Amino acid sequence: MPAYKLPSNQFDHFYKGGNRIGALRHGPGGPMRPEEWIGSTTTRFGEPRMGLSTLPTGELLIDALTANPEHWLGREHINTFGVSTELLVKLLDPDQRLPVHYHPNRKFAQEHLSLKHGKTEAWIILEAPSDAYVGLGFSKTKSKKEVASMVDARDADGLLASLQKFPAKQGDAILVPAGVPHAIGAGIFVLELQEPTDMSALLEWNDFAVDGVKDGHLGLGFDTVLDALRYTPIDKAEAEKLVTPKRLFGESDAAVFTQAANPYFRADYLTGKASKVDAGFAILLVLDSAGSLRFSNSETMDVEKGDAILIPYSNGEWTLNGASGIVCRPPQAQYASLAI
Repeated sequence: MPAYKLPSNQFDHFYKGGNRIGALRHGPGGPMRPEEWIGSTTTRFGEPRMGLSTLPTGELLIDALTANPEHWLGREHINTFGVSTELLVKLLDPDQRLPVHYHPNRKFAQEHLSLKHGKTEAWIILEAPSDAYVGLGFSKTKSKKEVASMVDARDADGLLASLQKFPAKQGDAILVPAGVPHAIGAGIFVLELQEPTDMSALLEWNDFAVDGVKDGHLGLGFDTVLDALRYTPIDKAEAEKLVTPKRLFGESDAAVFTQAANPYFRADYLTGKASKVDAGFAILLVLDSAGSLRFSNSETMDVEKGDAILIPYSNGEWTLNGASGIVCRPPQAQYASLAI
């Protein structure tokens, strides 16, 4: 079976945006479709089908994967992770800042939601305004009672101001551990990698098309879901592992994240100068120019800017020539036990 060029998979959300996704991926664009889920076997929280990726054949990826997992994932991956890609890739194009929110870790998700994964995620900044920033973690230690009071008071300004701010420039990469409160500023165009779940707990929602009282706590109630929040700040040593500048558009192929991301996912920037990648399930987003993918076990594929290519394990090792992009992959089996 070949690799596939995936069709657009945008859908409505509670915040504004999406036109840059439409322009890059030849999809519908905005004004309320700020996300595309790429190579997704994950549904939106509470939805039976929304979010799932469809192959050009019309078949859902999750059905194709279930029918032939070894073709897609390889035996070593299946032996460690089961029939799961272990990965969800998204494009995010917010025209308004995202609300202050956070995601549970695996332990909390297993105990309270009967889910295998938490939601550690990471952002690769494709475009950003000159003064863009992200909020990541509280700037000072908070108590659960203090945060609960701010949520009850709908203190959106106070919650946003409570976050530690980090500049966000084109090419930067930012790892967001589960539990850490965060927000992305308006106008930041992001390629996101994350664990394959859709779990967000909101701390504020005043200016967004969502009922946070009803939908902001994963159906658990705020008293319970606030136990999944991290109340301590990110110190300088940890920030150096989470925030890595200028990971894209260099002269050489390069890993995008530090080793802190290894238990969850991998991403590499590929220059397209005979960039070689080992066999394995992968999602390639072409960022610039046109070129070709040459596979050891399949036919050559022409690619161009905006293509999202789904590559199965059985295609073998492959080489990207002529076009640059980002390849997103699941974690290696040796790091599986380190995920929290």
